[in-house]
Amino acid sequence: MAIYRLDIAYDGTGFRGYARQVGQRTVQGELESALSTFLETPVDTAVAGRTDAGVHARHQVVSFGHEGEVDLDGLRSALNGIVGPEISVSAVSAVAEDFNARFSAIWRRYQYRIDTRPFADPLSRHFVWHAGRVLDVAAMIDTAGAFVGEHDFSSFCRAVEGKSNVRRVTELSIDEAGGLIGIWIQANAFCHQMVRSVVGYLFDVGRGFSDGTRVNEVIAARDRSKVATVAPAHGLTLWEVGYE
Repeated sequence: MAIYRLDIAYDGTGFRGYARQVGQRTVQGELESALSTFLETPVDTAVAGRTDAGVHARHQVVSFGHEGEVDLDGLRSALNGIVGPEISVSAVSAVAEDFNARFSAIWRRYQYRIDTRPFADPLSRHFVWHAGRVLDVAAMIDTAGAFVGEHDFSSFCRAVEGKSNVRRVTELSIDEAGGLIGIWIQANAFCHQMVRSVVGYLFDVGRGFSDGTRVNEVIAARDRSKVATVAPAHGLTLWEVGYE
């Protein structure tokens, strides 16, 4: 069986997340339906990162297996015609037989955007969390470093029985310009709601609700109740996925 890779982007506003769900409109459901139509056979896909409802992707990676050769340019054109413009396929390529979009990935990078300006921008409202209040960015930056490294992030993730919440974060940086705050986080993988919970905690530090000097205690507690705020999904974008 030949393995193929799709490089895609999507506006997550109109989807109930990436993963296929019965009776719900999802990115995976729309993509697999389009693939099955073009290839005239059912198609199951793997994905680098399963995003929640309302989360966007600038560069997501999907893989699937298919018996026989595929017209790569024809498939890309057909997919864009069916699923665009909410989903865009930038590349279709044949890859090694052992490639899997999820298990071959070695890191994922996300960006979260917060707008602190008093009035919301209606043109960016689906992609930026309009907090509408000034935040202490310096305190947020001081706190961010504690997340870097390998930790059990159970305080920042939904628990899944039998699964570990240990992850290795290699970057957590924050920039700010013109009232827009960008939070960048890269890790080998993420557990459910991890990025939005980390952002929510940093937001609470920035507004003076949480004490950033206690972040190590919060991480060590492995207690979901220690994190009060989960940032809304629409400010989050899967930015890039890394492979060897």
